[in-house]
Amino acid sequence: MNARGCAMRFAQYTGALVLAVLTLVAAATEGDAAALQRDAMAVKIANRTVIVLRGPIAGYSAKERATSSTARIDHAFEKNQTPAISTVETADGVRVLLDGEPAFLVTRIDIDEQAGETTTIVAREAASRLQIALAERREQQTLRYLASAGAFALGATLLFATALWLIFRGNRWLGRRLSTDAEARARKLQVGGVRLLDASHVLLVTRTCFSLFAWTLALALATGWLTFVFEQFPYTRPWGEGLGSNLIDVFRTIALAIAGAAPGLLLVVVIFVIARGIVRVTNLFFERIKSGRMHVGRLDADTARPTQRIVTFGVFAFALAMAYPYLPGAQTEAFKGLSVLIGLMVSLGGASAVGQALSGLTLMYTRTFRTGDYVRIGDVEGTVVELGMFVTRIRTGMGEEITLPNTGIMSTSTKNYSRALPGTGYVVHTVVTIGYATPWRQVQAMLEEAARRTPTLATAPPPMVRQTALSDYYVEYRLIAYAPAERPRERAEVMSDLHARVQDVFNEYGVQIMSPHYMTDPAAPQVVRPEDWYLPPARPPEPRT
Repeated sequence: MNARGCAMRFAQYTGALVLAVLTLVAAATEGDAAALQRDAMAVKIANRTVIVLRGPIAGYSAKERATSSTARIDHAFEKNQTPAISTVETADGVRVLLDGEPAFLVTRIDIDEQAGETTTIVAREAASRLQIALAERREQQTLRYLASAGAFALGATLLFATALWLIFRGNRWLGRRLSTDAEARARKLQVGGVRLLDASHVLLVTRTCFSLFAWTLALALATGWLTFVFEQFPYTRPWGEGLGSNLIDVFRTIALAIAGAAPGLLLVVVIFVIARGIVRVTNLFFERIKSGRMHVGRLDADTARPTQRIVTFGVFAFALAMAYPYLPGAQTEAFKGLSVLIGLMVSLGGASAVGQALSGLTLMYTRTFRTGDYVRIGDVEGTVVELGMFVTRIRTGMGEEITLPNTGIMSTSTKNYSRALPGTGYVVHTVVTIGYATPWRQVQAMLEEAARRTPTLATAPPPMVRQTALSDYYVEYRLIAYAPAERPRERAEVMSDLHARVQDVFNEYGVQIMSPHYMTDPAAPQVVRPEDWYLPPARPPEPRT
């Protein structure tokens, strides 16, 4: 990686960390914001809050009191940068003096008596903060001090950048190595031939834990770096002090929360590990059924898959119900409200999905059709390529794939052409109408001959012919045959080939097909002579060698 890439990577990491830490800075100032009431104003010297004055009192608002107090302190500092600070009690309260001149007055309205504060205590604390603020103000005006602080800040920044680079570089190297070792150990951990842990999941969890540790360490270093840099300069020193104390409070809160939730989380992990083991054992059982190595009652390769999904869902749903009371925050009102909201959303928006799923399960368990069957559902005809929980996909003979909702399939009739005989394939049939003047035995023999000439039709079972109707002008004959094909597109090709053979046979024997309508006998039979079969632009097939 070149210098420019390293600089861009460092800028990205630093920007993300600084943004996260600045949120802590904002949280550190919330204490001051919460202390300010509707009519309250802070007296700030060198960006440090000395005291919060409130009003109105004696006709003066809090803002007017703070503004006048700041002006008096600035005036005293201009005359003497090291003024003597003292306090004196008066009838109205305790006054803070600078070289004997009044700076501000602490009255009963400025204290919280319920917290045990008195005007004397508040005034002394304010005088102590004022002394620190004036010292920092002197430092702001000292060029040598600012140069020294800048050098320290620059050195700290260089150290922080180096540490940040080492952390993320080490995270990539060490995390990759240890994750690979954890993955290898997970592959070897088996009980009764069943692998308890998924190696890919172990790899992902291990890398995620290392990345989380690296980012946590980087955030802690960024906080320490910002705290150190802020404290080098008088104006930003209050920010650094608040940031450090706020970070300690945050870590203390997090540590206490983790310690309190650890037993419950451990029990939750144990529950889901047991559930995961049960699911793996049941998956092994259902895989044996799907592969045909085991037969259990009505379970077969088609019903084993939905049954496996139902069992998996039931095991994890039971595990979730068992683990729910032990989840951190499960007993809080917010968690309960969120659970109710999720349940309401599922009940309102999932009614259709539940109906689709139930319809899919019904189709699977009733064995209406299976993957590979040639079916006709309503106006859609083709081969079933997928029977899912919610939809069924059918590929037609024209190369289209049509998706049908399972609820729609349940509400219409289904014709399964693959269930006439055992094995793969499907039934094909076609209808011709022939006049009464043609002997029916001849028509039957010609249709059987056309079926025998079709190479894609099966010879066993043999094709059969049925007279399905005696209409006013013709007899309706139906030819039924069997095509042992699996590819969905072949049915269209088989039907086209069969129709061509029927026309050839009927033309050879001089019998005309009377479809679609027949009124009177024509002067000559409407057939095509063999010598006219290949009129231009048709070409006869080349003789086989």
